[in-house]
Order: sequence, then structure tokens, then C-alpha cells
Amino acid sequence: MKSGAKPNIVFILADDHGAWALGSAGNDEIQTPHLDRLAQAGTRFSNFFCASPVCSPARATILTGRIPSQHGVHDWIRSGNIDRGKLDENVSRDGVFRDEGSAADYMHGLTTYTELLAAHGYNCALSGKWHLGNSTMPQKGFDKWFTIARGGCSYMRPDIVRNGQVQIADRYITDLITEHALQYLEELSAEEAPFYLAVHYTAPHSPWERSEHPERYVKLYDDCPFHATPELPPHPDQSPTCPTGQGEQRKELLRGYYASITAMDAGIGELIGKLTQLGLRDNTLVVYLGDNGMNMGHHGIWGKGNGTFPLNMYDTSVKVPAIFSHPGIIPSGRVSDDMLSQYDLFPTLLEYAGLALPVEEGLPGQSFALLLKGEGDGAQRKVVVFDEYGPVRMIRSKDWKYVHRYPYGPHELYDLRNDPGETVNRIGDSLYKEVITALRSEMSEWFRRFVVPERDGVYAPVMGVGQMQPYDRGNAVDGMFKPLIKPGSTIP
Repeated sequence: MKSGAKPNIVFILADDHGAWALGSAGNDEIQTPHLDRLAQAGTRFSNFFCASPVCSPARATILTGRIPSQHGVHDWIRSGNIDRGKLDENVSRDGVFRDEGSAADYMHGLTTYTELLAAHGYNCALSGKWHLGNSTMPQKGFDKWFTIARGGCSYMRPDIVRNGQVQIADRYITDLITEHALQYLEELSAEEAPFYLAVHYTAPHSPWERSEHPERYVKLYDDCPFHATPELPPHPDQSPTCPTGQGEQRKELLRGYYASITAMDAGIGELIGKLTQLGLRDNTLVVYLGDNGMNMGHHGIWGKGNGTFPLNMYDTSVKVPAIFSHPGIIPSGRVSDDMLSQYDLFPTLLEYAGLALPVEEGLPGQSFALLLKGEGDGAQRKVVVFDEYGPVRMIRSKDWKYVHRYPYGPHELYDLRNDPGETVNRIGDSLYKEVITALRSEMSEWFRRFVVPERDGVYAPVMGVGQMQPYDRGNAVDGMFKPLIKPGSTIP
């Protein structure tokens, strides 16, 4: 990397990839050779947390550095991704967008780091999932734009945005995302400016049926016993937000989940290979991150934070895989247990690119750029992270986790030093009264400091089945969030 040169950034974001589902994280059944090599060539963080355990709020936090109660995205965006006028005849006839109305600008008035990178000479491209409203037009600093029309989609017949129109493609969406990313790398490499390439896979989000994934990946797991994931009785609060199964059905779902990760891993291998071929690898920071965690039977839950109702904050829901690699800059083969959050990415990526932070109040994150480069040991960082999902909030240190559900509970306390699997809720134990008081006080003070009152999630009727329009308590209307649907119903 030339002295003074701004680094290129390739930011790879997965959808519903649990931190446990990596070979480099100790899972000896899943096949992720390229991600494992990326981890060996850089630093993997074992305690990296999402800001909210569901996709759209987490993605908004990554881009803005703000928590959901600042940016106002509190659930996965169910309506406002596209405008009906952008649908071609085939899509309309299929009827797959019957819940959609007019495109909504969920990111209005929010500054993203991609806008700041673009303002300072970076060329920005997106290949893959957006899911932050108004998918049909490039925005937030992006010039090149290939995306998914809504959020989730079929793997084999995905709804995509091409030239501002929504179409159904007869291709495996993971391959399409990889191919557009490779094309963008070719185009970006021919320009003088540094670049930011966002590669947002839909994998490994459901559907996981065998027919949804190339057979060459599914058959890798035909004889897998799946000992790496627990087989437990169903959680009593399981929500209908995710396919569930026991026995052979459990294995079928896990085959699809694992296969989708291995297929994505193959695409990531192609991306790293293309960077090397173009002579860009030494001047490129590669980031791999999950948007939220995922339970595939963990705690008896299938799904993430909305895998249960009341919404949950188990580590399997809030921890995400996080790998950072830049040859010669970031130490290789390192595993860090420093506690970091997605709201730390905004200041980190800007500092890494040599840009000053904007003069804005209320940014909760801290840059860990020096930690990435091995120039700091993390000792000066506050070892507490916070999460929220509507009226559910969490504070977590290395030893304790406290979950508070407004207004009435139930609340939870876990002694992580002695119970890392979060199996025993200590909330009613009088021995921990002082711990609860201290954690609740610290959590309340932190949120009081950063919450924007009109976007406060404590007052948002979030139930985990979709946000219908941008949230502002001053302009709240009925139907802003979908009501909880009956067990057995299908989530579109």
C-alpha cells in the first residue's frame, strides 16, 4: 500500500449468519474454507454484537453509526421497499408484492459513512441486499447499484432491481450478487479513485428447502450429523417468523442453511481471487460481517431476536461473525475477544480511510481502527455493549447480561462467567439485587444519553413481524408495525 494512499474497502455483509456457523469459530461440520482463510489472513472478533437482532435496524446502524432509537428503523422493513409503478407485468402477475405500497425513504435526513466516503473521492458500489426502503434508486453515495427489490427473496427466482425496474431472475441469487460484485471490481479498478464495494448477500436467510440451493452444495451435508447445533425441545415462546423442525426435518433445514453459507463462501473466494488478480489485495481492507445472529435450534429457538415473542436477546441472536483483513496492516491469525458493536463501525471505517469524523452529536460508537492495526490493546475501550429491539433493551459486559422489556417485562439476568450458555435466569435471585440495580442504571443512563425522543423504541409497538413505514412518534399512525400474527401463519 502506497504511503498516503486511501485504502479500498470491500464490505461483505451476510444475512442471518450466526457467529457459531464458521469453521474458524470452531464449527467442525460447516465448510467455509475461504472465510477461514480470510480470518487466518486477518483478525476475527469473537465478541462482535449487532445493534438490534433483526436485519433492517442493524443495517441502518451499520451505515449511520446510530442506534435504532436514533434512526427510527425498529423492525425489518415490510413495506416501502419499492413503488408499485416500478413493477413489470410478470412480477405484478406473480402477485409477490401485494403488501407493498409506495417507496419510503427510511434513511431521510441520516448521514451515512458511504456518503462521506463518496464526498471525499471514493467511488461506491452496491451488489446485493439493501432493505432500507426505496430499493429501486441508487442512494447514500452509491453510484453503481444492483439490489434485491424487497428484503428476503427466493434463491432460485429472486426479485431483483435492474435499471430501476423490478424483475424476477431465473438465477441463484448468491451467484448473481457475486457476479455483479466481480463486474464492479473490474470497473472500479480501472478508475483512479479509491473505492468502497458493498457486497450484501441474502445468504444464509431462509428459504432452506433443498430445491432453493445448488445440489453440489446441499449434498455436502447429506451425511452430516449436525452435532454442532443443539437439538432441544421447542421454545415455548417460538414465533412463526422462521421455519422450524425436529428430527429429519431439522436436518433438512440445517442442510439448506449450511449449504447457503458454503455457496456464499465460494463467492467470497472469487472476490478475494479477483482482488489478487487485479493487484488490489494489498491496498484493500476486506470486512466480513453478519447483520444479526441466528438460532438454529439454540435455546430451542429457530430465528433471531424475533424468533420468540417476547423478543429475545440471547447471544446467539445478538453475536455476529466479524473478520477484518488487510495484508501488512492488520495482524494476521489473530482472534480478539474485545467487545465491539455495529455502532462502532461508522467511526472506525472513516478513521481507517483517513477521514475526520463529522461534527455530529449523539454518535454512540468508538473507533477501533488502532485496535485493528495492532496499535492498541483495547484496554481503554468500555467493555459494555448495548442492544435494542423495539421496547426490549440489553446491556452486556463480559460477565453479565441484563435484558429489560418495557413496560412490564419479563426481565432477565445471566451470570455469563458461570453460565455462558444463558440457561438460568437470575432475575428473581435476591443475591443479585445490587448487580441488577447497577446494570439497569447504567443501561438507562446510556439510552437516555443517545435516544432521540420522537424515535424512541420503548414506545414502538414492535412485535417482530415488520415495520410498515418510517417511525416518528409525532406522526405515528395505526398500522406502523404489523400486529403479531397467529402461530402457523406464514411470514411473506
